[in-house]
Amino acid sequence: MDQVYDYNRRRWEALVEAEALFTRPWLDLDRASARERLDPWGILGDLTGKDVLCLASGGGQQSVAFALLGANVTVLDISEGQLRQDTVAAAHHSVVVTVRQGDMRDLSSLPAAAYDLVWQPYSLSFVPDAREVFAEVARVIRPRGIYHFAVANPLASGMGTGDWNGEGYLLCRPYVEGAQIDYPDEDWVFRRHPEARGRTSGPREYRQTLGRLLTGLAAHRFVTFKMLEWASHEQNLDAEPGSWDHFTATLPPWLWFWTSYQPDLELPKLKESTHA
Repeated sequence: MDQVYDYNRRRWEALVEAEALFTRPWLDLDRASARERLDPWGILGDLTGKDVLCLASGGGQQSVAFALLGANVTVLDISEGQLRQDTVAAAHHSVVVTVRQGDMRDLSSLPAAAYDLVWQPYSLSFVPDAREVFAEVARVIRPRGIYHFAVANPLASGMGTGDWNGEGYLLCRPYVEGAQIDYPDEDWVFRRHPEARGRTSGPREYRQTLGRLLTGLAAHRFVTFKMLEWASHEQNLDAEPGSWDHFTATLPPWLWFWTSYQPDLELPKLKESTHA
């Protein structure tokens, strides 16, 4: 347990209490909608009987979608409140989901080479060094398994609608690996209970540079085969400046990575250098 763990746990318990967006179970799913929400690209194929770890993925969302598609699902999350949502959603859909409370940086409670797929929604930016997580995932995933994760676009870390200055979105934070970035939640996080916004600590994230992400993945023998930059669906540049739609159409805030674990991958030896 450390300061990072304590902050994240307290924040997510508060978000559950406030019914924030990513704490609301998906109770409206069937097999078709589960597939559409998880894998509209058709990357994952038949999930029947596959062992899936939903990492830092509590809230009763992805876990039950995978279970409806026939997977054997374990979800690990720092927040007991989030895990209760997985239990509620699993009971609603009459599926089985195993829940475990823990830190994404320490998967020692999980068996080695146990999962065909590790699915991590937006959470990697909540720890100072993504490479710690990559090392843990490499231990629990099977050879040629798929590791999918979402992370902040490092160029946009900490930026949001409040950075609109009348002409553009102000880029003002130094581009430093692992730098702590505190910023306010967007209004849509607390759409059900707007009054909770002022009572809940805002996000605390850490900049994962592209260099750290890509070289860290390769060092742990993950091969990236697909990456997407998330932007508003309509790319609505005619939206009101300073709105969420306008911001996300101007600067994609999130990246989605699909990787494959290739433990036999041989990498060239590189000389240590202070230069990029």
